[in-house]
Amino acid sequence: MAKITFIARMTVKPGREKEFLGYCRALENHVRANEKGVLAYEFFKLREPNRYAVIESFADEASEHHHMGSAVLAELAPKISGCLDGTWEREYFDPL
Repeated sequence: MAKITFIARMTVKPGREKEFLGYCRALENHVRANEKGVLAYEFFKLREPNRYAVIESFADEASEHHHMGSAVLAELAPKISGCLDGTWEREYFDPL
């Protein structure tokens, strides 16, 4: 299957930014060190207050499934979600 790329945008609860950033950095570091099928995985601060995004790109569907099934993601995802005001909005990008 073709490359899978998306952006997920989210709003962090006021006062939870530092905690959120710690979890995001830990996840970024884990992905970079351990998930070779991940082409891009980086969190960004958006220009709107308390808004963040993560850009994720996987070589193929198997790489995405490996990431989604990782023990580290299973540990950190609920902590990240706990910092959010609502949920995230995901938008997929398809190569031309």
